[in-house]
Amino acid sequence: MSISALTSLFIVSLVFFMGIATASHAQATKPAPPTPIDEKKVELGGTPWNPQWDQIIEKALPPEMLSSQVPPGVRRFCPRFYEMADTDKRAFWAYFFQALAGAEAGLNPTTSVRHIEPKVAKHDDVRGTAIRSEGLLQLAYADQKRYGCDFNWQLDRTLKPNDPTKTILQPKNNLECGVKILVNQTIVQHKPLLTRSGYWSTLQPDGLSYLVFAKQMTNPPAACGLSTKSGIDKSATTKSVQDNANRRETSK
Repeated sequence: MSISALTSLFIVSLVFFMGIATASHAQATKPAPPTPIDEKKVELGGTPWNPQWDQIIEKALPPEMLSSQVPPGVRRFCPRFYEMADTDKRAFWAYFFQALAGAEAGLNPTTSVRHIEPKVAKHDDVRGTAIRSEGLLQLAYADQKRYGCDFNWQLDRTLKPNDPTKTILQPKNNLECGVKILVNQTIVQHKPLLTRSGYWSTLQPDGLSYLVFAKQMTNPPAACGLSTKSGIDKSATTKSVQDNANRRETSK
């Protein structure tokens, strides 16, 4: 075989193995632990968090969310965040969004809440605009333009509020949008993780809804090194919780 042929073969092999390594790295995920509400829903016969949702979140994370660009407030929930491996960081964010979905929607992907958003109109008379907050993270169709989320109001407008086929209620669309919103807040705008100007009231400190969120953040991945007294088995994951729920359902 000629030198040029050997060189070409070497380059092709190098590219091939680099491609495998890159793909493996990009897909390196780790199971997230369950939140208290996830465990409780199984006890009460409810539907728990789907472990596939962990995968959606972890694969949607940009490199910046695994870097030192993440604001220091993350240490409140994960003291060792900056020292952890990337797979543990991804698992933390999966847990974080699970806790957020627990506080926002009780882990129910078809939650749709109509409420009035107050605003000050002309002549200083206070009026309100009726909007809906929808899905696991209680998002709105306006987020499609703001953050490039995969929602389609024209397609969904004729469907019932809690129809699971609505684009905004599909967990993948809703969770990926949530990641984009948090990236915009913490990386693009350089805001704290917890701030009164944040998108979610559950991440606005000192509020009642924040206390609900904080209660769900007591069982993050062990790698975080958070000292909390949690009654949840440290070896449990969202998959093991769902498996337990499936076994209970089968035994009925």
